[in-house]
Amino acid sequence: MTELEYKFTYDLLFKMVFTKHVKLLKSLVATLLGLALDSIELFQIRNPEIPPETWGDKFCRLDINMIVNGLRVDLEIQINDEGDFPERSLYYWAREYSTALQEGETYSDLPKTIIISIVNFTMFKDYSGFHSEFHALEATRHTQLTDKFCLHYFELPKLPLDALSKTDRLRLWLALFKAKTEEDLKQIEELGVDEMQEAIQAYKTVAATSEFKEVARLRERARFNEASALRNARKRNSIEIAKNLLADGDSIEKVVRMTGLSKKEVAGLRG
Repeated sequence: MTELEYKFTYDLLFKMVFTKHVKLLKSLVATLLGLALDSIELFQIRNPEIPPETWGDKFCRLDINMIVNGLRVDLEIQINDEGDFPERSLYYWAREYSTALQEGETYSDLPKTIIISIVNFTMFKDYSGFHSEFHALEATRHTQLTDKFCLHYFELPKLPLDALSKTDRLRLWLALFKAKTEEDLKQIEELGVDEMQEAIQAYKTVAATSEFKEVARLRERARFNEASALRNARKRNSIEIAKNLLADGDSIEKVVRMTGLSKKEVAGLRG
């Protein structure tokens, strides 16, 4: 098995591929939302750029924000489960919805706002399906309060890869995002679906560009610097705790157990 150096779930690659290949993005969004492709008459990317000042910032959000037939649609990849993703996606929905109101418009003019999240972790452990769709419904009657709220989650770990069909476009698209090896991509490619072959070629082309490689290098450096800064902060904190424990008369052995510092480091803190 040949591991992919960069996967479709890598946020930088995701944004570069689909903002450079709008036809593919339009098809992906139509598939994720269950729309007929030819029913989309208006399709506009609202944030196609990746500002250079954010290239080295691993915390910048590389979503794709769109207008689709008058709807506000935001598509995002999330690799890691940081424990607050439902709240995070709700926050992004609220921000997109609240900023859509133009001067002179009324609240009824606000557009339907949809957040689509493709996640590489399990969110709903009590549900075996890979797609969940949320709306604002009354708890007992299930009456819809408004049709302007919609959150979609696609959980990649739940997607089976052993029964791909060329007619199931949703599973094919998600299989691309789940692919981890060259062999995974080849399995999809060999189905002979033009759109999937085009997406794989676009992925390989963008991943080979100097622009992408430079952005990826800055991204990795930011990740390294952040990890280094975190380690140093923890070390400083441990040293302060050790000094306080020593000042209270605790033994070197106890301070070592409490802080994780070495015996030599703790001994050197004694005045």
